[in-house]
Amino acid sequence: MDKIGKMDKTPQSVIRPEVRALAAYHVPESRGLVKLDAMENPYALPADLRAEIGELTSSAALNRYPDPVAAPLKARLRAAMKVPEGMELLLGNGSDELIQTLALAVNRPGAVLMSVEPSFVLFKMIATFAGMRYVGVPLTSAFALDPLRMRSEIEAHQPALTFIAYPNNPTGNLFDADAVHAVIDACPGLVVVDEAYHVFAQKSFLPELACYPNLLVMRTVSKLGLAGLRLGMLIGRPQWLAELDKLRLPYNVNVLTQKLAAHVLAREDVLEAQASAIRDERARLWAVLAALPGVSAFPSEANFILFRVPHADAVFAGLKMRGVLIKNLNGSHASLMDCLRVTVGTPEENAQFIGALRESLRQAA
Repeated sequence: MDKIGKMDKTPQSVIRPEVRALAAYHVPESRGLVKLDAMENPYALPADLRAEIGELTSSAALNRYPDPVAAPLKARLRAAMKVPEGMELLLGNGSDELIQTLALAVNRPGAVLMSVEPSFVLFKMIATFAGMRYVGVPLTSAFALDPLRMRSEIEAHQPALTFIAYPNNPTGNLFDADAVHAVIDACPGLVVVDEAYHVFAQKSFLPELACYPNLLVMRTVSKLGLAGLRLGMLIGRPQWLAELDKLRLPYNVNVLTQKLAAHVLAREDVLEAQASAIRDERARLWAVLAALPGVSAFPSEANFILFRVPHADAVFAGLKMRGVLIKNLNGSHASLMDCLRVTVGTPEENAQFIGALRESLRQAA
């Protein structure tokens, strides 16, 4: 306290202690490296489409606020994502904003946000941002949903909001659909199935929206090759989205994102060709990883592969020294001991990664 009895003007005296205890979401420096750490699409758009984007950008009314409801973009998304009749969309500045909107909307004293572990780290982080209590339910040793454990935790904690990533990040697997159905049935609150990697899994809970009054599906265009546009969407019953829209900040989807995403999404031929190439490369990369001595590769339905190696920290450092950046998950969760995660790149990038991995494994042995 100072002489006039006021609180010290420091972060420690003002910022909530649970926020001060957090570590910021870390994005490592990647300049000069083969970047295989962030589940990005490695392919550029074709030249003709890039030229069209340039023209659209030059004609964008940057001096004006964007369309507040993004009506043309929503219409394009409805067609591209095959949104069921009677369902609506809510757009966000990436899926992260939508996760935060959901947490803010359902929070009340004692409210619980639930997910599985390991899963997308922002589920837990955003629960903390919003002042919610977080409950993470462990997956099995094979990274599957444990239906009995889930039901027990749901009954004990009565979550207001539950997230299920489908496929899961960072493990890459699709949970058993019946197990997910059981979670939706058991939850007293809202359940959000996060389908960020739907184009690689080719399975979806969108057709289930009409069957469950408490279900929403979340998607993004980031994995389609548009990560730089930062566009996420919630899909579900109008009654839910009308309430959530009250928390959406004005003009949250910018002019360029609206124009460029709508234009690129019309080129389904390009997007599907790239997704198909990534699925093919995923299969080849997994087979090579699984055959390497000392490497345990986990099955994946996403655009990345989780694998376990001896001395993961040393292997990660060796890869980086050889010009390849992947994700080191060792130490992030007990079940991810000695685990690394690699994004599926181009054939050339994948070959460079495998060569660097072989050398790094030999060096770390």
